[in-house]
Amino acid sequence: MFTSAGRRRRDSGFTIIELIMFIVVVSVGVAGILTVLNATVQSSADPLLRKNMLSIAEALLEEVEMMPFTYCDPNDPLATTAASTAGCTANFVEELGVLVSSAEAGQTRGGATTPFNNVNDYYVSGGLTLASPVADVSGTFSAPAGYSATIQIVAENLNDIVSSAAGATMEALRIAVTVNHGSDSITLEGYRARHSPGFVP
Repeated sequence: MFTSAGRRRRDSGFTIIELIMFIVVVSVGVAGILTVLNATVQSSADPLLRKNMLSIAEALLEEVEMMPFTYCDPNDPLATTAASTAGCTANFVEELGVLVSSAEAGQTRGGATTPFNNVNDYYVSGGLTLASPVADVSGTFSAPAGYSATIQIVAENLNDIVSSAAGATMEALRIAVTVNHGSDSITLEGYRARHSPGFVP
């Protein structure tokens, strides 16, 4: 015959089946949480990679925006005084996507003898592609391997500034820099207006 104290002691604990069920339920819950965390970590971008992509994009965008935006190729002696494309020496007019200036022949980004010297020089149909490792304009420093970039330039109206691809009416350009690393990419955009057409550093 059981006493009431004995029944209370027996009723106050867990049975082995209850304990096993508790362990199974907790294990399934923990496994689910870990699966979600693992999927989140795998699909999220590495902050260092994103920061590197952003740094490269900012540097390239600044490089293009700091270039002269003149009516004439900066090699033209009249580049600092021309008030329109009509003021340029023959074959020295700057236009987007058209090699009008004979002085532009052979110009390359970071070239030692004939480097890019105008915003328009960065225009390539489909975008100017910079393979990995992306170097600065002087070629002195390079980004880590695995990053590539594309620079795209298009004449575009900017607020009340009307712009077209023709040299005489090209007053504003939209610059888009896309940096890629694997399947991840980042794009920065900026505008360059022809506010100082006679400035040649």
